[in-house]
Amino acid sequence: MTNSLSDLKLSIERVAASQERPNSDDARRTFFQFRDALTSGTIRAAEKTGKRWIVNGWVKRGILLGFRLGELREMPDGDVLSFVDKDTFPARRLTLADRVRVVPGGSSIREGAYVAPSVICMPPMFINVGAYVDEGSMIDSHALVGSCAQIGKRVHLSAAAQIGGVLEPINASPVIIEDDVLVGGNCGVYEGTLVRARAVLGSGTILTRSTPLYDLVRGEIYRASAERALEVPENAVVVPGSRAVKRGKGVPDDWNISLYTPVIVKYRDEKTEGGIELEEWLR
Repeated sequence: MTNSLSDLKLSIERVAASQERPNSDDARRTFFQFRDALTSGTIRAAEKTGKRWIVNGWVKRGILLGFRLGELREMPDGDVLSFVDKDTFPARRLTLADRVRVVPGGSSIREGAYVAPSVICMPPMFINVGAYVDEGSMIDSHALVGSCAQIGKRVHLSAAAQIGGVLEPINASPVIIEDDVLVGGNCGVYEGTLVRARAVLGSGTILTRSTPLYDLVRGEIYRASAERALEVPENAVVVPGSRAVKRGKGVPDDWNISLYTPVIVKYRDEKTEGGIELEEWLR
């Protein structure tokens, strides 16, 4: 970390530690410097070191500080639409220089979210504060990238995919989607789940801390623990499945009850590649 970023970290932690609401001009100047660094991708809520992801708790403190500092403001958008939100986190005004495609139709990206050049945003979609979306990714219609979520390169979040956000607790890991992952339509990835590179989530797959993931290929069950979130292996192809549960007392014998369970049915192969190669044409 450079000296300037170390100084920024110390300043954010000092102001955030104050028990009183910090409304001074100095506090706001410090926050806006921090927000600019978030928007530019200079700092981020989580970073990869080797195979491990490290949470930057001070970054999340800085985002929470922005909500403390912010004042409610009317934010008109033309003659029809209007919004009321904290003035510390307005919607981003992208320009041609950002090299991000935002197709017309009601999408919104908040200040404090990094969106790399060559990202495609299909309407309507939303990217929240603290999120990091890397190069070549596509955020499809009705998709959400939650606060502090980390999205890798060339990821496709299909229509209505929901990538959950997290701000508290400070040390909680955000949802992380690594490079070249395909997230199918109506998927939901929540509670710090880590989806490793090149995985494929079939439409309707839901991943949380409380849902075990069954690997049909390797005969293993992956679960979250108190120390780490659920992790989807590299190249895994995951689809919605179910597992049988014992019937309770009084439940009729012909009621075959099951619970939802995501299942790894295969790992990426040439057939999988052929099914998703069309993605490149969209970019």
